[in-house]
Amino acid sequence: MKEALSFDDVLLVPQYSNIKSRTEVDISNKLDDENIFTLPVISSPMDTITGAEMATSMASNGALGIVHRYNSIEEQLFILSNVEGTKAAAIGMTGDYVERSRNLVDLGEAKILCVDVAHGHHVMMERCLKTLKDDFGDTVHIMAGNVATLEAFDALAKWGADSIRVGIGGGSICSTRLVSGHGVPTLQSVLECARTEYDVKIIADGGIKTVGDMVKAYAAGADFVMVGSMLAGTKETPGQTFKNSEGKKYKVYRGMASSEAQTTWRGKSSTPEGVSTTVPYKGKVSNILSDIVGGIRSGFSYSGTKTFKEFQSKASFIKQTNAGQKESFTHILLK
Repeated sequence: MKEALSFDDVLLVPQYSNIKSRTEVDISNKLDDENIFTLPVISSPMDTITGAEMATSMASNGALGIVHRYNSIEEQLFILSNVEGTKAAAIGMTGDYVERSRNLVDLGEAKILCVDVAHGHHVMMERCLKTLKDDFGDTVHIMAGNVATLEAFDALAKWGADSIRVGIGGGSICSTRLVSGHGVPTLQSVLECARTEYDVKIIADGGIKTVGDMVKAYAAGADFVMVGSMLAGTKETPGQTFKNSEGKKYKVYRGMASSEAQTTWRGKSSTPEGVSTTVPYKGKVSNILSDIVGGIRSGFSYSGTKTFKEFQSKASFIKQTNAGQKESFTHILLK
């Protein structure tokens, strides 16, 4: 039986560095020649993560936010109209996706469309991607996913995807693996998909708990990372802030396959593959993004590298034992 590695199973080996200041490190990367980002992080198209305020804040910090699709075309257009910076929006692969995509591009001025589905290696995805490419050619960047294997990655690349979300079942509020028994650890999926011969960007999506996990994802071959839980609870996420009986502030964070989310956007729930919860209020997302920038730069500098491309070519993994994993955490908190 094949072994699959997750983020906690590995570490990156520190290497000689001549970097005097981490400000020398350039972590920028590009989705394509038109879409270049100084922070290679994408906020997930979830209804408790990315609306207009989050997308705008991501853009102002050099990153990307993708407006969620769990609303009417008119509502999504309204949200997109309030985004300042690169405009990106999610669509499905069935139902109104053709009309929605045309409206988002023609009226909403979307430059990036994300075909947002749980299982992207699917016959309906093939039809969807070919339709989008026929409609927009190379004028719109098409992101697709999610996939977990090299076979699936290559299929979506062949069907026309410009970038692909890699990771199934690893999200903090995702229960796909518990419900269906299917999934692959995200790090393992990225390692395998990085073997592709297609010039298509890899977006690691799911299971990323820390900035260190982001750095490991980049080292494994990801060009960008997509996150939800790390940004959840911030001021810019959609939804109201509320207080508990002790006066502490919270916001809702939910998976889009949870019963609560399904009921909200389509009026019923069917086989939930996610959960809904509350998370502590975290304040402005810019503070979190600033810490992420610092952490990624630190990660690159520990490998003695100043650019994204240099880091990916030089980074070296080792596998750690269970004892090593315990040592890697702030173990004084475990006492």
